[in-house]
Amino acid sequence: MASKSSNFLERHGYDLVLGSIAAFYVFMAPYTKVEESFNVQAMHDILYYRNRIDNYDHLEFPGVVPRTFLGALFVSSLASPSVLAMELLHLPKVYSLLAVRLALGGIILSTLCFFRLQVRHKFGRQVEAFFVILTAVQFHLLFYCTRPLPNILALGVVNLAYGYWLKEKYYAAINCLIFATVIFRCDILLLLGPLGLELLLTRRISLWKALKCCSLCAVLCVGLTVIVDSIMWKRLLWPEFEVFWFNSVLNRSSEWGIHPFYWYFTSALPRSLLAAYPLFLLGVLLERRVLLFVLPALSFVLLYSKLPHKELRFIISSVPMFNLSAAIAATRIYNNRKKTFWNLLYPMMLGLLLISLGCTVISFMASNENYPSGHALKHLHQTGHLANSSNEHWVHIDTFSAMNGISRFCENNFPWRYSKEGIPPEELHRRNFTYLINEHPAVDGFKCLFAVNGFSRVRLRTGFPPVLLVREPKVYVHGNVRNKDVMHRIWPGC
Repeated sequence: MASKSSNFLERHGYDLVLGSIAAFYVFMAPYTKVEESFNVQAMHDILYYRNRIDNYDHLEFPGVVPRTFLGALFVSSLASPSVLAMELLHLPKVYSLLAVRLALGGIILSTLCFFRLQVRHKFGRQVEAFFVILTAVQFHLLFYCTRPLPNILALGVVNLAYGYWLKEKYYAAINCLIFATVIFRCDILLLLGPLGLELLLTRRISLWKALKCCSLCAVLCVGLTVIVDSIMWKRLLWPEFEVFWFNSVLNRSSEWGIHPFYWYFTSALPRSLLAAYPLFLLGVLLERRVLLFVLPALSFVLLYSKLPHKELRFIISSVPMFNLSAAIAATRIYNNRKKTFWNLLYPMMLGLLLISLGCTVISFMASNENYPSGHALKHLHQTGHLANSSNEHWVHIDTFSAMNGISRFCENNFPWRYSKEGIPPEELHRRNFTYLINEHPAVDGFKCLFAVNGFSRVRLRTGFPPVLLVREPKVYVHGNVRNKDVMHRIWPGC
């Protein structure tokens, strides 16, 4: 029995470590933001409305650009047994949100496991161990791996491509990147291009066979997404082509903010890689083999830098490959730590790992406070259920609140009703809403019942702890002054 358990830990110990950290993030920060809204609402509607497409959220709130339903369908199918059990037990729907996020995290970490196993086979167990350590002390990869973003769905397929690349199954790697490009994120083309060019120049693939293989895969992927998404969106549609046209051809993404060309290298990569950032650069110098693996990922980030609108999640697919290079450098430092020169690098590496862990803790604490409207609605459900349950509790959710923690998974059944109409604050007193959840501290015709704080900024100080998170009121819950039941209850106030 002991040998079986030891074998299990040997085979799956790393997966348990990374999975436990990702699950901890899910339970501590269960809510989602606007970037995740399409897939979150799609998963909710697939699980609860099933074939009643007319009730789906995306038909009422389509968003700026359409997205594919394929990822939401796959994740929802895996989570559906758990969600069905929760329905039978009459648990709140927010538990279903945990189920779909854990299912997604399981998918992404499974593909990362496939990549990690290929790292072990090609570079050894020590490199694999440091790869896991570096991933564990980083915040963004494990925090994001359970968040239903198109970038994360693409990351799962990119991890498979990396694994096949290390296994020297080059056509399988290219087909994975084509799948990710056509269906989930058109920008993966910026990774596919450099990788394909490198494989051609090093004669690992032939141009004619690659064209035949890639063309067939691309046609099948386009056909799959067009068939499924045309049904779900009720019009002929290839979602990622519209995204490509909007972001790249029209360059409309810059309307959401722009950053300088070097931002990914001076901000996004240092924050996402932490200790792995200097180590991955060192790994390229120490191990000639890793240069061929890092170059396409580095080219991906470099090419992406030309787009004015930048976000960390856009380049998260490059993180596993950079971690591989960093793990190789960390292994070399560890194995040579008793030698004079390396003896200086070893404590520096340990210090970088500790700094990474501290930065991850601070990032988690800040992110945990970054979903104020989700906490506000939960508190309202707990304290606002009136004695007479036959009365409807009509809650209006403004745009800010819908973007910062509230999704359909957060909604309760009767007697609760919800509205996300875009109503100007000065018009709200003319409506018969029971409660408001919005960003305004005062609204005519309503009394502020309580406020929910959210993360504002980090403040450094000389005492202990040296870092403080500053929290400020972000979301306010108001009650209708004409509703006597609401006004007679005792509320914390604002």
